[in-house]
Amino acid sequence: MPTTINSNSKLDELNSIKEQSIKGGGTKRIEAQHNKGKLTARERIAILSDTDTFEEIGALTHHKCTDFAMDKQKYYGDSVVTGHALINDKPVYIYAQDFTIFGGTVSEVASRKICKIMDLAAESGVPIIGLLDSGGARIQEGVDSLIGCGEIFTRNTIYSGVIPQISVIMGPCAGAAVYSPALTDFIFMVNNTAHMYITGPAVIKSVTNEDVSAEETGNARIHSSKSGNCHFVAETEEECLIKVRKLLTFLPSSNNDDSNKIAISDRNKDMLDNEILELVPPEPNKAYDMKNIIMKIIDNSDFMEVHERFGRSMICGFARLGGKTTGIVAQQPLYYAGSITVDASDKAARFICRCTGLYARGRTGTTGNNTPWSQTVICLR
Repeated sequence: MPTTINSNSKLDELNSIKEQSIKGGGTKRIEAQHNKGKLTARERIAILSDTDTFEEIGALTHHKCTDFAMDKQKYYGDSVVTGHALINDKPVYIYAQDFTIFGGTVSEVASRKICKIMDLAAESGVPIIGLLDSGGARIQEGVDSLIGCGEIFTRNTIYSGVIPQISVIMGPCAGAAVYSPALTDFIFMVNNTAHMYITGPAVIKSVTNEDVSAEETGNARIHSSKSGNCHFVAETEEECLIKVRKLLTFLPSSNNDDSNKIAISDRNKDMLDNEILELVPPEPNKAYDMKNIIMKIIDNSDFMEVHERFGRSMICGFARLGGKTTGIVAQQPLYYAGSITVDASDKAARFICRCTGLYARGRTGTTGNNTPWSQTVICLR
């Protein structure tokens, strides 16, 4: 006689597995995450994406490693949550590293999940956003983990200038995990909880016998003001994710998208009215704030500054003129009399390259007009 399959029991089993996947590393580890002032991967996705739009991909995968008793520690979904969602009613792909599972370390299966949605994002022509909270490569998997990390880096370079790539550092981002965000277009960091470094305090201590903290090694202040690796800093995770949503309003979905234009609700007054004329002092040696000029000429006084704390004698950021996204590059007389320092020139050059889409354009063989992310760059001196 044929074997009777109880469909209800199979569905119950599947639902049970899905619930295990949603719980990540378990209640205790989630509590530990919250005690550090950090959200879980799924909580971050819920804040970042439009309500109930996130669709997960690869929720039931798990690692295949058997060394170091790893076969006894398997979690569905492994150390990263991946999928697609809507942000501001526009499609994006998201991956969020789950620190409650093996410290968010990058395993072979986790890297495959990330690579898959990076490929899907490029094929669809939509942004890819990474929420990073990772201790680096998973040492139990050795070379397999490192190969996976290399596959992610390869895609970062291939898709550069094709689709926007955004990295959001929300915890430790160490070792192999930190190379990827450094290759992306924009990096956000959360103050006090986010860190970026190739070598952590413990390794530095063992090699140089020098005591340094994670904060000293690579916190948001260092990367936003000295190294220039961080473009935006936020005080809380919620504030950081809201800033990501705002940045996306200025960016097209890809270099083939020319639809990033909005209606203007508040037209500026005549640019040559008495108020704007008084903003620039008649004395050539007297400093003034260039941001006041910028706010006068852009739509709705809506300006999102990039690299605000780095190379401060130069201002770079996104705004709109006539409803269309525009890159603003301006010398700032309040710092070094607006002179172009090494950091300022580096900052401006990198920003202009992002606006004009010069990074790796045409490498993927995409067709179309290869529209720059911002067709206009205005320089104020």
